[in-house]
Formats: sequence, C-alpha cells, structure tokens
Amino acid sequence: MSDSRLMAIPDLNLLVALDVLLAEGSVARAARRLQLSPSAMSRTLARLRETTGDPLLVRAGRGLVPTPRAEELRRQVGRVVQDAEVLLRPATLLDPSQLDRTFTLRTNEGFVEEFGPRLVARIQAEAPGVKLRFAPKSDKDAMSLREAAVDLEIGVAGETGPEVRIQALFRDRFIGAVRSGHPLSEGTVTAERYAAAHHISVSRRGREKGPIDEALGQFGLQRTVVCMVSGFSAALAMARASDLIASVPERHTQGARAGMPSFALPVATLEVTISMLWHPRLDADPAQRWLRGCVREVCTAR
Repeated sequence: MSDSRLMAIPDLNLLVALDVLLAEGSVARAARRLQLSPSAMSRTLARLRETTGDPLLVRAGRGLVPTPRAEELRRQVGRVVQDAEVLLRPATLLDPSQLDRTFTLRTNEGFVEEFGPRLVARIQAEAPGVKLRFAPKSDKDAMSLREAAVDLEIGVAGETGPEVRIQALFRDRFIGAVRSGHPLSEGTVTAERYAAAHHISVSRRGREKGPIDEALGQFGLQRTVVCMVSGFSAALAMARASDLIASVPERHTQGARAGMPSFALPVATLEVTISMLWHPRLDADPAQRWLRGCVREVCTAR
C-alpha cells in the first residue's frame, strides 16, 4: 500500500470522540466521559472541524449548539460507533443466573403496580442476583438515558433525541371505572350520562382538561371535574369510595380495578402506545438485551 493511500485513511478514533461530543454538546462533559483533559478534548474538536470542514458545535450564550451538519452526523455516527463496538466485543453467552447487578427502570406507578410483580418474579426465576429499581417519572431527563443512569424507560414515547432506541410494547385504551352499585354500572353509558356525572382528572401537571374533554366537546358536552390527582391508583381509590368516575388506561389498571365495574368510554379517544426506550450504548449488551426480553415477555402476555 502506498504512503499516499495510508495518508488518506481517516483516524477512526475521531468517530468515538464525535459521537460523545454530539451527545453531550459540551467539551467539558465529553472530556470527562472519555477521561481526557479539557484541552485534549478541545484539540480533538479542532481536528474534527478540520476533517469534516464544519464547525460542528458553535457558541450560543454560555453553551454550544450543533450546526445543521452536526445534526445530520448525529443521526449516523451513533450507529456506526455502536456497530464497531459489537464487532470488537468478545462473543460471550450470557448466564443470567450469574448476574449480580441492579437495573434501573423509569416508569409510572401504574406500570409498577400492574406489571412490576410479574416482572420481578420473571427475573428472579432466572437471575436471583438481579435487583430492579423503579425510578419515578419525575426523574425524567434526557441525560439519564444518555449517561445510563437509567437502563430502560417505559411509557408513552414523547420528544426524544435521535439516538434513543424505541420499541413498542402494547397499546392501551382509556375506560371508565366506578364503584359497585354506581348508576353507570348498569345500562348503556351514553356520552350524555357520562358527561352528567362528576369526574376525577388524572394529570401529573394538575391539568383539569384533556383529550376526553375535547372529544366530549365535539358533541357539545362538558363534564364536571371535581378533583385532580397525579396518578391512576389515587383516582381509582377515590372512585371506589365515592360516586366519582375515574377514566383510566385499561391494561395499566387491570389489577387495581378488581371488583369495580368498568365501561368503554362513549366518545372516541386515541389509544396510547406504551414503549420501552434505551440508549444505543446499551443496545448490544447481553444483559440489557435479556432485560428487555423479560420486559417484553411480561408486557405482551395476556
């Protein structure tokens, strides 16, 4: 091979540095992750700028923001680095019975109450040394997935970074639940009967109205919300002991609704897709893949 051909080969180590820099958006944080000094990381950024012919990260106030070229590269470089890591990782077979670690799953209380016991039992059957930590949704921030402080997030996928992996688990629909003997526990629940009753609104942000109210509004109807709670369990507990209606997701609350009459909502509302999300750096890890398989198996079982 000629010297000129050797000179044309790019330094592939720059791909790893580029992936970290674009994920962190900060020279200092990228330096910490790569265990480099800030000055060495700055020199690497300068090399990347020279190699790509683009500034990549530019100053905006006190921080750095990616250029359009950097945004384009971010969608590609993470996959390239991940594929390289898989190629270079020794082939090993996972023995779950030898695992001794704690996985952190960020999800809401409804998921923990409905699926948590089965998930723990499923995991303990194969890996008695594994512990699960269920982190509340209030901890939600993009950095947690990026830094692997959270192994897996479960819920409705909203705005995510382009590097986050998403896999759908199941779809859920909202239904109404009432106490035994409630007037709506018998007969056809029409939109008029539903709207005329008193309701509990479930919102972590304390919102009184939502998609159900928009659907009722198309019929010229408006429901009366008399209280707001932050979780479905609280809504069901109140509905069980009062004449209030709790409108909750069907699969998420199957156990919590035991003994309570329930009915399909008399207005059309969109189903929600419950997904699991994780950072690509965890994509090929055998233990993480096993964990995701356990979650998928528990959530898809009927």
